Amino acid sequence: MYNSPGPELIMGIRNLAGLEACYKYADAVYFSTDKLSLRAKAKDVTLENLEKFVSEVKARGLKAYLAVNSTVNEDRLEEADHVIAAAAKARVNAVIAWDPAVILKARKAGLRTHISTQANVTNHETAEFYRTLGAERIVLSRELSLEEIRKIRQQTEIQVETFVHGAMCMAVSGRCHLSAYVLGKSGNCGECTQPCRWEWELHGENDLVMQSRGKYLLSAKDLCMIEYIPALLEAGIDAFKVEGRLRDPGYLEVVSRCYREAIDACKEGTYTREKADTWRSGLAAVYNRGFSTGFYFGVPGLEGFSPEKGMNASEKKRRAVGIVENYYPKKQAAAIKLLEGGLATGDEILIEGNTTYLKQQVSSLMKKGINLQTAEKGDEVGLAVDRAVRKK
Repeated sequence: MYNSPGPELIMGIRNLAGLEACYKYADAVYFSTDKLSLRAKAKDVTLENLEKFVSEVKARGLKAYLAVNSTVNEDRLEEADHVIAAAAKARVNAVIAWDPAVILKARKAGLRTHISTQANVTNHETAEFYRTLGAERIVLSRELSLEEIRKIRQQTEIQVETFVHGAMCMAVSGRCHLSAYVLGKSGNCGECTQPCRWEWELHGENDLVMQSRGKYLLSAKDLCMIEYIPALLEAGIDAFKVEGRLRDPGYLEVVSRCYREAIDACKEGTYTREKADTWRSGLAAVYNRGFSTGFYFGVPGLEGFSPEKGMNASEKKRRAVGIVENYYPKKQAAAIKLLEGGLATGDEILIEGNTTYLKQQVSSLMKKGINLQTAEKGDEVGLAVDRAVRKK
């Protein structure tokens, strides 16, 4: 039985809907504002609403970690000052950073710092160097084996965090220049266009097109360590991190639940291979690009890539059917406009927005005061909902 109080389960989110989806299972969340983030598309949290967002996180009993991990050019130093000032005012639990300028600014502001995986920490001496700068935790390089992680953990007092699930970059610790080279959108500044997920052809001499296992030659599979949680715990890792700030709330709910159940089962001595298989099946039902163990057990070969499919390998697909037009709290019902498909009682549905996440079955449909068993595309209906929903 695992007796340590850890590890901390940390989920990546982008808005209140993501928080609502995973807060029952996570110990902490990490997120970014619209400034100096490697997820430039995640703009729901801003410097203006950061304090309120952090309050929502803490009200649910979670820690709030702010990622400030993009490249900071000379003309962005003042922007870094604004971000750190906002983080201090919001009282985030820690700032995730790798640029020494950001680390020093955070320390001056009295903020704890976690060293981003962008720093590519691969040995205990580097980990100790960041500890001398005041860092509380390091997020180790994704290119380390489990044995290397274990050795680092044994030789440093700083907390160690590793990724256990989510997208893998085909470049070293995410330091990719392909997007910048092809489209002028730098991944190191949060604007990655993911050309590694495109279809590519391999050309040889004399205009010959080389045969390969598929056209998605650069598309790495997602990391999934659900079957190896006992080994990760034995290595003494302090925090498990799940990548997925741009993935939907349904994904966050399933992944956080599976990893929470696996961690708790290890603590209780009830972890089994059969349970691990069930959790893996649940993870495979939400968005994924196929699963790999990354570098944990050696440098991955072709098995670490998914040349046949560039994006979602899940057999269970989501289907959009309509939008929320209004919510009536006294009736606990929402006005729904079915723009793209129909609904029937008993259907499982998700209602998602920037601030809403609700998963339930359709229990009641009504149109012009008449109860329905089914509603068709184009209908405007009343839908009984389990709690408040919003247009956005």
